[in-house]
Amino acid sequence: MTALLALTRRPWVRRGFLVLALAAAVWAIASRWDEVRDAWSELPPLTVLAAFVVALGYVVATMASWRAVLADLGSPVPLGPAARMFLLSQLGKYVPGGVWNLVAAAEIGADLRIPRRRSVTVMAVALLVSIVTGLLVAVVAVLAGPDDVRETYWPVLLALPPLAALLAPPVLNRLVSHVLRLLRRPPLEQPPTAGGIARASAWALVAWLLAGLHLYLLVTALDADATLATAALTTGAYALAWTAGFLVVVVPAGVGVREAVLGVVLAGQLSTGAAVVAVLASRLLLTVADVALGLAAAGRRR
Repeated sequence: MTALLALTRRPWVRRGFLVLALAAAVWAIASRWDEVRDAWSELPPLTVLAAFVVALGYVVATMASWRAVLADLGSPVPLGPAARMFLLSQLGKYVPGGVWNLVAAAEIGADLRIPRRRSVTVMAVALLVSIVTGLLVAVVAVLAGPDDVRETYWPVLLALPPLAALLAPPVLNRLVSHVLRLLRRPPLEQPPTAGGIARASAWALVAWLLAGLHLYLLVTALDADATLATAALTTGAYALAWTAGFLVVVVPAGVGVREAVLGVVLAGQLSTGAAVVAVLASRLLLTVADVALGLAAAGRRR
């Protein structure tokens, strides 16, 4: 990690990284263009537009959760520079390896006088908050989901208390310390506070609700029932799929893993063809949202 950070301090490496990340994001779409085109033809344009706007909101809410952690750990940053730091670093997740968004965040943060060590720690804490809140959302969604889902998966509700406990600062601090040891990084400079974790978790929950809404718009346009149960299912399904995709770190941006999990969960509510359409359309919209916001951040003056 130290060698990577040293290399990325060179301006030509930073520009090359941005080009590579954008190319990887475009390739994620272009490599499956025939499937994407077929999926597009199945969806009403207004639905696609609405889902895209919600997808943008999802990315922004995720950024707000990360920014809450950044402030809590000692680096309150104005919205503009924070957005540039986060949105540009997120393009790194499309590059294989699973660490490039961390590297990018550390280097961009250094330009804002944020210690590289702290930038990595903030990203680790924010990711853990996203994972834990995502799993909480997935578990709660079982209660409000369709009857067949609730009857099949109700035992997962037993996971609710321990998952909630993971967000308690003493427990979360231990988890973060363990993650930093795995990354061979120094321990926390200062532990997250209850207030900071609460703010980050609240924004993370907003992000999961928006992610579920963008998927709900797609599946209901493909003849799924427009009910609260379906909304609960799409929200829980996306949170679970994102978590699974993130944990498979060797796959850039969870490509393939997220789609597989979403396809399995949606299979009971849509035909096989419609489920494939929804999954591919979701991937495309979220990738375009990342790229669009990343480009907007890249063009912004510091």
